Formats: sequence, C-alpha cells, structure tokens
Amino acid sequence: MSAAAARRRKQLLARKKEQEASDGDAVSAQLKKLLADEALSEEATAYEALQLAQSQVRKKVNSGDFKGAVDLAYSASLAILKKGRVSVASQLLTVLANVLRETHTEESEEVLSRLEELHQEHNKAMEGRTGLEANRLQRLHRDWLRRCVQWSSELGPIRFGNTRMQELFATQCWFLSQNIEKENEEDEIMGLKADAVTHMALAEKPAKIIEWLKTLPAPTDKETKTGHVCPPAERDALLTRAVLCLCAIENLRDASTLVRSYIANVEERKMDDLTKSYTSKEDGKAPSHIVFCCMLLRTCEKDPRTGPLFSWLLRSFKRELDGMYKQQIVQSYTTKIGKIYFNIQPPPNMLNMLENMMGMMGGGGGAGGINPAMMQAMMQNM
Repeated sequence: MSAAAARRRKQLLARKKEQEASDGDAVSAQLKKLLADEALSEEATAYEALQLAQSQVRKKVNSGDFKGAVDLAYSASLAILKKGRVSVASQLLTVLANVLRETHTEESEEVLSRLEELHQEHNKAMEGRTGLEANRLQRLHRDWLRRCVQWSSELGPIRFGNTRMQELFATQCWFLSQNIEKENEEDEIMGLKADAVTHMALAEKPAKIIEWLKTLPAPTDKETKTGHVCPPAERDALLTRAVLCLCAIENLRDASTLVRSYIANVEERKMDDLTKSYTSKEDGKAPSHIVFCCMLLRTCEKDPRTGPLFSWLLRSFKRELDGMYKQQIVQSYTTKIGKIYFNIQPPPNMLNMLENMMGMMGGGGGAGGINPAMMQAMMQNM
C-alpha cells in the first residue's frame, strides 16, 4: 500500500469515527429531550424514549462504558416511572437488571439506593390501579425484584443477596398474593406466600412474617385431624417453612425469635396441650407444627449426638412435611439441616440437587423410639 493510500485510509477511518460520535451525540440529545418532555406521559413518546434508551445502553455496554450504561438505564427508568408509564418502564427495568449482571457491576450503596428508589416510584405509579393489567404489571415488577436479588447474591458480599433486596422482593410477593384472583390462581397464591416468608426470613425480619401470619385463619379441625388428606393449614405451613429456611442457613437467632413471637402473638391453643398431643396416638390430632418447630430448634442447639432425635422428628412429622407446597424444597431444607448440625450426609445423587435448591434462595408418619418425658423437658426450655 502506497503512502498516499495509507493516508487516505486513515482519513476515512477518522471521518467515520467522527460521524459515529456525531450520530451518538444526536441520539443522546434526542433521548435527553424526550425524558425531560411533559409529553413523556403519553405512550408514543414514552415508547420512543424506551427504544432510544435501549439502543444507547447497549452501545455503552459494547464500548465498555459499564457505569454509563447502568446510569442511563436507571435515569431513563426513573423518568418514565415518574410519568406513570409503568408498562414501558418495566421493559427498561429489565434491561437495567440484566446489565448489572452482564457487566458484573458490584453491589454498592449507590446502586442499592437507586433500586429502592425505582421500587418506590413504581409503587407510586401503581397506586389505585386494579384489575388484570395491574396484576400483570405487578408480576413483572416481582420478576424484576427477583433479578435484583440474584444480582446481589452473585456480586454482593451477603450470601443469598442483600437483606434490603430480599425484603423488597418478599413484600412484593405477599402484596401480589393478596390482590390476584383467589378462585383461579390458588397454586400461584400459595407459591407467592411461600416465596414471601422464605425471602423475608432471608431478609432477617421475623417480625414481618408474624404480621403476615396474624392475618391468616387458624387451623381447622379438618386440617389438624390425624391422617388428614388435605394440605396442612396455610398458617402452620408458612411458619414451618420459614423456620426450616432459617435453620438451613444457620440463623437460629431469628428462628427462635420467630417461634417465640408466634407462640406469644399468633397461636391460640395452649402449648401444654399441643405438646402432650404430639406423642399421643389416641387423641385423633395430627402433630402440631409449632411443637415441631420448637423441638427442631432445641435439637439444633445441641451437639451432633442428638442426630437420632432429629431423625425421629422428621419421621414423626413426615406426613405434614410431605403435604406442604413444593415438598422437594422442604426436603432440601431438612437435608441441609441434617448435614450442618448432625453430620448426616445426603446420598451422593442428592447433593447437587440440594445445593442447587439452596442456591435458588436468590425456596406425620408414625412416631417411634422417643421418650415423651425427654420431649416435655426440652419443650419447657423453650
């Protein structure tokens, strides 16, 4: 290549870069203008801003300007939410969550505060909205919060994700469970409530779980009858799920707080009667969930030699555990508890499945061979 041709090629490349920069500046200027425009509250304008923001965010990611991509996705989402265009903003929020994970943006106070601000603006924009479309948008927001928890779990310092993100996600799940059609979505509602108590447990907020459990009805005779074929009472099952989760992540402090608060503020039945009934085979009552939780805590607080007692507890409560929502997740909790506190190793083929299920948190049979007097003594220490 001659010197003249080389110069010409260099000039063309420089001109191309200038043109691209000019085009980028023009798009950025147009996006900035749209985000500041009062017409952003109109769907057409909001959608145009969405398209420009998506293209600019992707351009920044491709050029290595990761912070610029996150900043733009945040500011554009916030502007659109403030104009009440939740459906449009939800698409950009998803872009933001994906960019955080794709660019390996580390968790920081600034990013957490921004995510909380976006959540608050979403709630303001959704005030007074009901119906199918509102439920769809709330589900999308639930999914966005789940992605934020996953990002925090992967790139933050706290195992399973920052407690602030866990609390937002849990609260959204519970809110959604209270507002969708109960007749047609029973399984989804149970899943939402299970996610709510699980992630509120991960948020280390047992008092909030108690507030929710207070709103649920007490167990019926049908749900507490020996050998009942219906699922356990919703209130009981959610308590047990939360306690199992807390024990599985080695947070016995909050598990104990949750159980004590439940006895003091939620459970109407007498604990002495429930304790005696747990080992009785003649009163026609199924084992009590609160007694199981108390026994589980007392057992976990002892040394690994109480492993046989833990195994008995699981056998005595098997029918109740098997009837809970997504029983395989419940089993992953009990298996993890056995491994951590009592060195009971799961079968090799279960180990990977167990770790995967625990990682996603970012969710009675015949009694025999136990001395009832020992159980009574342990219960008195609660």
